[in-house]
Amino acid sequence: MDIARYAMTRRVNIGLLLMVCFFGGLYAYFELPRLEDPEFTIKEAVITVSYSGATVEQVDQEVIDPLETVIQELEQVKTIRSKATPGNAEIRIEILEHYRGSELPQIWNQVRNKVGDAAGSLPPGASAPLVNDDFGDVYGIYYALTGDGLTPAELRDVGKKLRREMALVEDVNKVELMGVHEQTVVVEVDPDRLVSLSLSPEEIITALQNADQVVSGGGVQVAGNFLRIRPTGAFDELEAMRNLPVGEGRQRLRLGDVARVYRDYSERPGQLIRFNGEPAVTLGFSGQSGANIVEVGKRVEARLGELMRDLPTGLQLHPIYAQHKVVDEAVGGFVIDVAISILIVVAVLCVAMGLRGGLIIGSVLLLTALSTLLVMLVLGIELERISLGALVIAMGMLVDNALVICDGVLVRQKRGLSFAKAASEAVKSTQWPLLGSTFIGILAFAGIGLSQDTTGEFLFSLFAVVASSLLLSWFLAIVGVPFLGYYLLGGRKEEGQTQQADDDGERDQQAGDKAFQGKGYDLFRSFVSAVLHRRRLSVALLVVVTASSLYAFRFVPQDFFPPSDTPLFTVDVFLPQGTDIRESERVAGGVESWLAEQDGVSGVATFVGTGASRFMLTYMAERPEPSLIHFVVLVDDAEQIAGLAEKANKELPDRYPEGSIAAKQLMFGPNEEAKLEARFSGPSPEVLRAISAEAQRRLLADGDVFNVRDNWRGLEWSLRPQLNLERLADSGLTRQAVAQALALYSEGYRASAFREADERIPILLRAKHSERVSPEGLLERQIWSPSAGRYIPLSQVSDGVERVREPGQLHRYDRELTVSVRAEPRSDEISSEAQKRIAPLLEGIELPHGYSMKWGGDHESSSDAQEALAGTLGLPYLAMIVITVLLFSRVRQPLIIWLVVPMSVCGVVVGLLISGLPFGFMALLGLLSLTGMLIKNAVILVNEIDQQIADGVPRMKALVEASASRLSPVSLAAITTALGVAPLLLDPFFANMAVTIIGGLVFATLLTLVAVPCLYALMMRINEDET
Repeated sequence: MDIARYAMTRRVNIGLLLMVCFFGGLYAYFELPRLEDPEFTIKEAVITVSYSGATVEQVDQEVIDPLETVIQELEQVKTIRSKATPGNAEIRIEILEHYRGSELPQIWNQVRNKVGDAAGSLPPGASAPLVNDDFGDVYGIYYALTGDGLTPAELRDVGKKLRREMALVEDVNKVELMGVHEQTVVVEVDPDRLVSLSLSPEEIITALQNADQVVSGGGVQVAGNFLRIRPTGAFDELEAMRNLPVGEGRQRLRLGDVARVYRDYSERPGQLIRFNGEPAVTLGFSGQSGANIVEVGKRVEARLGELMRDLPTGLQLHPIYAQHKVVDEAVGGFVIDVAISILIVVAVLCVAMGLRGGLIIGSVLLLTALSTLLVMLVLGIELERISLGALVIAMGMLVDNALVICDGVLVRQKRGLSFAKAASEAVKSTQWPLLGSTFIGILAFAGIGLSQDTTGEFLFSLFAVVASSLLLSWFLAIVGVPFLGYYLLGGRKEEGQTQQADDDGERDQQAGDKAFQGKGYDLFRSFVSAVLHRRRLSVALLVVVTASSLYAFRFVPQDFFPPSDTPLFTVDVFLPQGTDIRESERVAGGVESWLAEQDGVSGVATFVGTGASRFMLTYMAERPEPSLIHFVVLVDDAEQIAGLAEKANKELPDRYPEGSIAAKQLMFGPNEEAKLEARFSGPSPEVLRAISAEAQRRLLADGDVFNVRDNWRGLEWSLRPQLNLERLADSGLTRQAVAQALALYSEGYRASAFREADERIPILLRAKHSERVSPEGLLERQIWSPSAGRYIPLSQVSDGVERVREPGQLHRYDRELTVSVRAEPRSDEISSEAQKRIAPLLEGIELPHGYSMKWGGDHESSSDAQEALAGTLGLPYLAMIVITVLLFSRVRQPLIIWLVVPMSVCGVVVGLLISGLPFGFMALLGLLSLTGMLIKNAVILVNEIDQQIADGVPRMKALVEASASRLSPVSLAAITTALGVAPLLLDPFFANMAVTIIGGLVFATLLTLVAVPCLYALMMRINEDET
């Protein structure tokens, strides 16, 4: 089929098609959902079990081990990580990458079934395992709420009201409220008065629990109606609780007569949040899947503004992160980048090919970009960081097809052919080589699309957008150039005229084609001829240069993903294991003040005992624990982050030597718990602690890493009353009774719950403050013995109180006890360089038999991503080779093309060394795309050589003339591609990819025009006299 002739004769059809592309693309631009990062499936679940009173060893052996045993039976499980703390077990399950998000619900059901079956083997006192797999939400619209003069309860009530109202906003998926200071109802007793009244704590607890129960009295039928019987007596206010009768078999007492009943806040809250020094709660809003986060953010802001007007004065909302504004700015920047790219490309082409040719190619480029947006809308691909970058990358590559066809048309017109004949020949001669080379370009990115790991999923839209745009560029080139050229290159004027020009302008088979005349072409012919006369030397020089570049590659820094340009950074403070959250709060106040005083800091959000809500896809907070302090530090300019983080890492450890402190910039890719991590596994906790201590000593001696720590966090103090079981039995007491009494004398015993609206507020029974436990007076505490009917001092059934240090945490990795030694590199050193330096230090530790070491952190993430990508490159590259063979139906031509590919590394190495940027994962993708571009140009050149030889041109002359004929399109393609991706040089996420493509293209152009003819001459054994 003559596609070009169809485009020129069926102009209404093609015009309608191009209008659909244009207006459909504009419609898609306004309708496409907008996000900051691609939607991402987190293939993790967390299983938690409470085992109150158990030591970490008991939790590890009695809870974690049996649960891990059944979880390991699931074939979908990739890794199992567990953490045992006193009284609590946490197991994290990660699913293998190749399972898709749609399969996860069924997998989580299998996990729940397995865990449910194993629950029967858990010890008495352990709670039912709870499986949480809901980790997919990103609360990108994130606020801190403060209230000058408001109590924590009032702040909580406002936060709950906002959460309730904001959940009704269109396209808001979830609202997460954090930082609520838990309330309790305290029943405070005087132990001496209880002793004098012979009133046991159990009697008070029983009375509270009976009053809390919801009971049904059945119902009766009256006059055809069924009336439910609801007995009253449950207390719904504190006064009713104070009037609660307590005691049995004696004169009844009111609870208020023997105890003080009042509201209070939890003495050991699970989390505390402040913003700029003021108590705060945080509100995080996530959008519905597929929603436009920019519009969601605007609706959230508008509704919050309405609600705040009706709330008490003094309340303030402080933005911590505004994803909708970030996305809006990014999309606006994308429009500018695309506009600049198109204008630059059109300007260059207008200068090189004339105004009309430049306008044709520019129009096809614009139509391709807009139609790609339409395809994205159809496929459900959002406008986000990766897809936007892919569109800018594609801007430089989309020119090639239209450029080759338009150049072919203009060349043939210069030879005297009519436009119709020139367009028809240009399309016919190149459409299939161009389609093949377009598929090759797509396959160069296919490793991303086929990669099953998390990085591949994160970057899938890059492959999808590039593949769609390249296919569209080929189609629009073969129909758009003839259609637009009909109006701009004289096709309309020629209509109805004689075709004698076609006969007079048949292609000149001799050298010196007037379409490629001029001093520039003559100089280039002389250069190519000289190189071909010394082709063996030329190829040898190229091999030497390539080998030298490969050697120089070792001096290029290696990295995984670059730091984010988000204007905030985090500071983590790890206080010693066992630190109370109230002490953590005190330390947090000092660190917070220091941070707020620094120039460039615009706000400080402080999280004590927990991390922030997940406000970015790549943000990862530390696991909650009382000794953790986490800061999100907002800055005026992202350029200030490196200096501020470095200052914090230098000065804060001197001010707070009791803590391990790390200030870190967020990364675009996965944010690991530590950039440098070594995992040591083995059977004995004591041996692992010794190995960890030696590893930390070696890292500290290195001097160029900081925040050296391990995840076991050392030992913590505990008090152990030494109970005499014989005397305990003689007194009619049990260990449970002793533990309950000691809770009464310490932080309180949870007796029941007080119902208030939708809340159940814990009721704590505890001794008055003066009677609370101190280590010295513990033995004097009185314990009620039901069988003896009296109180007995603890000293009567105990041999003393021992103060001991015991583990606060134990961790397992894939069922083995594992301690992770962690550190952070200096701010001016990338993690891969630090990894190389410290590797001999830690790998030199002599491990006992049965113990092993494995690297984690950035090294593991990078290795896993590259291995996953390498594992998927085989099939796409095999397909690329097959396509090149099918295009030529020969072996030597594809071999020539593929011999050139390794040489492209030369420009990449030079570009990265000059720019100082590291070779990261995105640079690797740039190298793969460069391979596709190089092969595409080489295919067109080799095809041109074969055509000229087939037309009877002597073989040596054909090499020179084919190179001359490809000088303009290859050079222009390289220039336009380089200029097209140039805007990405300012984007920290894509900068090293842009440098890789630009640097590689400079050398790839030389390879295409020089190396290919030399290799062709050698492979085909062409003699110098064949001219």
